[in-house]
Amino acid sequence: MTFAGWLTIVLFVGMLSALAFPLGTYMAKVYSGERVFLTPVFGWPERFIYKLLRVDSRREQDWKAYARSLLIFSLAGWLLLYLVLRTQDAFFVPHSVNPQGFESAPWNVTFNTVSSFVTNTNWQFYSGETTMSYLSQMIGLTVQNWLSAGVGIVVAVALVRGIVSRSGKSLGNFWQDIVRTILYVLAPISIIGAIVLVSQGVIANFSNYLTVHTVTGLTQTIAMGPTASQLSIKMLGTNGGGFFNVNSAHPFENPTGFTNFFEMLLVLIIPAALVFMFGRMTGNRRQGYAIYGTMMLMFLGAVVVAYVAEAHGSPAQHAAGLHTHAIAGSTGGNLEGKEQRFGIAGSALFDVVTTVTSCGAVNSAIESFTGIGGAVPFANLSASEVIFGGVGTGLYSILLYVLLAVFIGGLMVGRTPEWLGKKLEAREIKLAGLGILITPLAALFATALAVATKGGRASISELGKGPQGFSESFYAYLSQANNNGSAFAGYTGFIQPNAGNAGSHGVTFADVLGGLVMLFARYGPILFALAVAGALAGKRITPVGLGTMRTDNPTFAVLLIGVVILVGALTFFPALLLGPVVQGLTGHLY
Repeated sequence: MTFAGWLTIVLFVGMLSALAFPLGTYMAKVYSGERVFLTPVFGWPERFIYKLLRVDSRREQDWKAYARSLLIFSLAGWLLLYLVLRTQDAFFVPHSVNPQGFESAPWNVTFNTVSSFVTNTNWQFYSGETTMSYLSQMIGLTVQNWLSAGVGIVVAVALVRGIVSRSGKSLGNFWQDIVRTILYVLAPISIIGAIVLVSQGVIANFSNYLTVHTVTGLTQTIAMGPTASQLSIKMLGTNGGGFFNVNSAHPFENPTGFTNFFEMLLVLIIPAALVFMFGRMTGNRRQGYAIYGTMMLMFLGAVVVAYVAEAHGSPAQHAAGLHTHAIAGSTGGNLEGKEQRFGIAGSALFDVVTTVTSCGAVNSAIESFTGIGGAVPFANLSASEVIFGGVGTGLYSILLYVLLAVFIGGLMVGRTPEWLGKKLEAREIKLAGLGILITPLAALFATALAVATKGGRASISELGKGPQGFSESFYAYLSQANNNGSAFAGYTGFIQPNAGNAGSHGVTFADVLGGLVMLFARYGPILFALAVAGALAGKRITPVGLGTMRTDNPTFAVLLIGVVILVGALTFFPALLLGPVVQGLTGHLY
């Protein structure tokens, strides 16, 4: 551990908070229909898109109509992306956008990939630079980075509208929300982000791959491509899918310490801003501060544990005499699988940032973390995206937990469960509980099926024996159920014998099961969140009385953290004991 490492963490938290507050205020104005400084720029394109889609943006929708529009939109995106990826080597595709002549991936890998990007997961059973053409990356994967991020945000906005609605059923209009999200929120920030990344060395070209001669006399192929534009939105939209196989560890995606810091800010800026947006739209900013403080406290706990664990190293390293203070001038710790230009602090912080959200981008090898350090991303995913979470996903997930915490708190003190002036009854609590449980059930069921069947075990790496193999399997389905996309890299669903894809094939079990898990765990909670919004929208506001429990103070924040930890522990702790925890407490490297 170093002073510079701790300073990086403190600066990151400070800058995130400073930027998220004004962005949250701006987003509240966007979704409240107020005029913003970008209205003169995007006003006419917005109206043109409504005419093109032939939708009346002024027509309000209840939760069922809102959900129906969302599902139709997502299904259309799924079908179009599948068509793009399955025809990337078709005769009508110009050579300039597929200079390497890549063939389309097998159907099962394509099914998994399409399900992954439509659900904002970006799980990748393939290597981007040896599988996807430039056209597939741009009009296929990058477009879905925009659209899937927008879907998550509008669900959160709809839930907030349901909470603040006074005796109504309307949650707004899905088509208006998705258009305004893309134009007024995602577009300006991602454009600025891409310009910053290009200025720091992130590539953006349509060049053929380069062949160079190394100092040892061998040849090496260096992949090219339009990386910066996809990288900006994949981080901002908490998508995470890498243009290159090693993701943000690649110097063309993450060339400097500054870009490492900047990319982490891109990942968390919208999830953090949405919390402040919630406070403003409800007219009770203290509610937003309380939820933000809750998220930040859990986030800092994860960062501290990960940094300390990686700086200390594992029992296996100590036993093998690998923990030294003399390697490359380092201060010791676990440097395996980490980029030297980011160090332990930059890697640990990046790992936490991308696993508390649905991002999944990595700048180091998670499977090379120590047992305890590797348990942190497990724990983050076990919280089911309530520690900031993905864009939109984090807010509507934490609000479901707030409903549960209010109900439990009311039972504990004998007070009527009320939240923001609305009485909570059995229907809302049942819907919230089901929405919370879908992700854990999907992850645990899929893991059990994978480790208990021959088809599932075929995806475990050769080194993945014992706790490491279980960790690979559990993390894969935990990540996919949380629409995260990061992995203990040994678990595979796509075998590539060579760069040309000749003879490549997929591990069909992992491809299909993973795709189904991602779809179920994405749209199940969304439907329950919208149902909760519909139930709350029809409730009248009741005045705050002496029996109303406050939900904007530190006491409630502690209760909320307790509920999150309790649910996560009851659902995932037995599985964590079988994988990273037992590995961290023993001398096993694998």
